[in-house]
Amino acid sequence: MRHAAALVLFAAFAFPTQAAPQTTYKGHGAESIPAEVIATYAPKPLPPDLARHIQSLMDVRAPGLGQPAPDGGRLFFGWSVTGTAQVWRLDGPNTFPVQLTGGEDRTTLADVFPDGKTLVLQRDRKGEENPGLYVMPAAGGPLTQVQHVKGVQTFFQFVSADGRWVYYGANDQKPDSYAIYRWNVDTKQKETLVTEPGLWFVADHRDDGTLLLAKMTGSLTSEYWEWSPATKKLTPILGQDEPEEYTAVYGAMPGQLLVLTPKLGEFRRLCRYEGGKLTPLTGELKWDVSGFSVDEAKTRVLYTVNEAGYTKLFALDAKTLQPVALPKLPEGVDHVYNGSTTRNGRFTTFGVETATAPRTSYVYDWQTSSLTRWVVPSAPEVDTATFSAATLEHYPARDGTMIPAFVRRPKSCTPAPCPVVVEFHGGPEGQAQPGFSTYAQAFVDAGFVYVEPNVRGSDGYGRTWLDADNGAKRLKVWTDIEDAATWARKAFAANGKVPKVGVSGGSYGGYATLVAMTKFAGAYDAGSSVVGIGNLLTFLQNTAPYRRILRASEYGDPEKEKDILLELSATTYIGRLKAPLQIQQGATDPRVPVGEAIQMYEAAKKTGVPTELLIYADEGHGAGKRENQVLMLGHTIRFLQEHLKGAP
Repeated sequence: MRHAAALVLFAAFAFPTQAAPQTTYKGHGAESIPAEVIATYAPKPLPPDLARHIQSLMDVRAPGLGQPAPDGGRLFFGWSVTGTAQVWRLDGPNTFPVQLTGGEDRTTLADVFPDGKTLVLQRDRKGEENPGLYVMPAAGGPLTQVQHVKGVQTFFQFVSADGRWVYYGANDQKPDSYAIYRWNVDTKQKETLVTEPGLWFVADHRDDGTLLLAKMTGSLTSEYWEWSPATKKLTPILGQDEPEEYTAVYGAMPGQLLVLTPKLGEFRRLCRYEGGKLTPLTGELKWDVSGFSVDEAKTRVLYTVNEAGYTKLFALDAKTLQPVALPKLPEGVDHVYNGSTTRNGRFTTFGVETATAPRTSYVYDWQTSSLTRWVVPSAPEVDTATFSAATLEHYPARDGTMIPAFVRRPKSCTPAPCPVVVEFHGGPEGQAQPGFSTYAQAFVDAGFVYVEPNVRGSDGYGRTWLDADNGAKRLKVWTDIEDAATWARKAFAANGKVPKVGVSGGSYGGYATLVAMTKFAGAYDAGSSVVGIGNLLTFLQNTAPYRRILRASEYGDPEKEKDILLELSATTYIGRLKAPLQIQQGATDPRVPVGEAIQMYEAAKKTGVPTELLIYADEGHGAGKRENQVLMLGHTIRFLQEHLKGAP
């Protein structure tokens, strides 16, 4: 009766029963579908034992790295201990935290004013990704709204050095373009600065009000322009008419930019840009420089290198660009990275992470060379020392390319072999990495070998690997999805038996799951897709306008490459579906419309193959609230246990 009711509700939507539908739904968000449909597919409670175990794993956590006050006497940070991300304060190392924000809306720390007396916050509602901007006293108290408009994204940019202005960007003039504004702290009035069409954000700024603006032109590519407060005009600086990946900020010297780019070779390198010329600062590395930051005082450059998924941290003097010694942090860890640095360059937060312990965070005083642990992570009733550490392994693609994958194994399986879950990451420009993960451990505890491949198109392995799946090129490499299952059946066989193999993933990983279950039907024995794209064409036609601009460069132009997009869509191959499929989706998702999940579900049901649909009324692109995180992960594990346990 549940499914019959849904079919009646959807009759007016004309959802597809055949392959490769055209636009069969309109728009995105909860308003795009009837409320009765959302209620029909609300997730049911989990089995109590499974729910309790996932709850206990979610109690294992560490707060965000946070941002120190200018004098180093306080630390402000984000923490989801209440079940929703909120902002907290520590008044000294390892002191009892003070909760500053509350309620049901996800709230994050954006910045601390130069005098340390005021905080800048972002707040989102129901995962809609239309955040508002607020300020509040650092001592606590009510929030003052800078801007929060329904259906509008308002993103913080920076606070001026004198504390008089809060700069922000918003797509309130056009949904596919960000204008730049500044808000006067005293008068509570805003001024419009930049209205030229484009997805603009402030990459850096000078004290005189000059802005270094980035204009996003694709999923990774950007142009850089300088905006003058005197002339109110934009001057091109870098990347114009050049489809290249650049990340840039002002350097310490006049006329200098520091730029992260793969332009000079296979891997991203940190460069100095002067007189129209890029000069490498990080040498010939065999791995990407994955990110960098410079404090506002232009004292130091901190940058990370992604070595096969492990994170290494380095530092340079911002003026001489020569190496600088870092504080002595614990060794033998999977990831070492920096958080934020105070405006004067004196205090920096650092984090370290291992496979068997949540992230530990520190504050380093560069002036006194003192390193202080401010926060102790918590793990109530859980022995994290027993967590499975990821091992780096490789499997052969059919063309001989070796695909890296991180594998976590249960200590034993009865009976052997253990079933396998292959989890594809999001992005697609993301990267599966080792380190501490209660999410991964939940699968291991459920008795699965947990495999996370970095198929071609993943980040971290050079530009050739990253660009291998752009547009129509994806047709040549998406077989990496099927090859992972072929390898898993051989690699994890035991006692002369091959294991059952399931597939899961979120966002692009959800797309990969749907493709695995349709285009490569038979490769996997069950699949669970979370906020996944079923049809690339209808996705691009209905995703939020700003997302359409960015994702078309990755997947293809919906007008010029329509046939390719359909060929790459799971709905095109829905008639091949053989194994049980689960689809989970947030109703308010602005990235992957809820219509994607519904049209995939309705088409799958026509095949007669067991199919589940779960819709979360108050979530967007994934789950933000703890109760929904438990349900989303729990139902994935419950579904895969039902269909992967037992003899193949």
